[in-house]
Amino acid sequence: MRTDLWTDGLRYAAEGRRGPGVQILDGVDLTVCAGRVRGVLGPNGSGKTTLLRLLIGALRASGGESYVGEARVGRAGGDGFRALSAMPRLERARLLAMVEQDAQAHTDLSVAEVIALGRLPHQGRFQVADPTGDLPRAAARRAGVDHLLGRSFHTLSGGERQRVHLARALAQTPRVLLLDEPTNHLDIAAQLQLLDLVRGVAAEGAGVLITLHDLSLAARVCDEVTVLQRGEVIAAGAPLEVLTPALIREVWGVQARWVTDAGQHALIFT
Repeated sequence: MRTDLWTDGLRYAAEGRRGPGVQILDGVDLTVCAGRVRGVLGPNGSGKTTLLRLLIGALRASGGESYVGEARVGRAGGDGFRALSAMPRLERARLLAMVEQDAQAHTDLSVAEVIALGRLPHQGRFQVADPTGDLPRAAARRAGVDHLLGRSFHTLSGGERQRVHLARALAQTPRVLLLDEPTNHLDIAAQLQLLDLVRGVAAEGAGVLITLHDLSLAARVCDEVTVLQRGEVIAAGAPLEVLTPALIREVWGVQARWVTDAGQHALIFT
């Protein structure tokens, strides 16, 4: 079944100790189509991580709604979509998986046990995640951490931890994969490998929503991008059409131009 994700006027205000809270997101509309990669870009404080945390259910929206289903049917008024806010947490976890910027394991688990946690949403109440199962092991191989399965998670480097949590998300077999700055802590080779993996996940039919700081990497991996500034969408579309020198100057306050070599695009800052 095709599973798209989209938001309609999504808003979020952080609660203040006195009076109204700070508006973090204000009327965000975007669509993550099955089989495609959408990037969410913007400077620090623009609301990128907050958006993903709303979608996964870690935060509650103060307005608007998020939906899953087939976007074309949903927007036409059919019954092929559901609001995330009305969905039980376990059911949402069967559809969406998220890799955070600096995800931690709060107990002393092995790498195999952390990855196996991705299977919990698909198991019965009294079942235990099996670290030796086929899906966790396949996810470990795909994320390039199968040689770490016997290690304690707490002995890993930041980059290794990031790849283990990616494997855990892959083991979850989500229809929509949410990635918050997944290239953090990774060296250049590992960054490129991860982006190839992201493209592979989309090619298999899942939608991917990824936040990135590196605009060149966004141009490499994303089919579409949404640019946030102070919690509002100011541009959306194909990366090179949206990320013009004028917009980069307006949003990030820097001068830049694109160069192209062998079909790859990179920014030169001047």
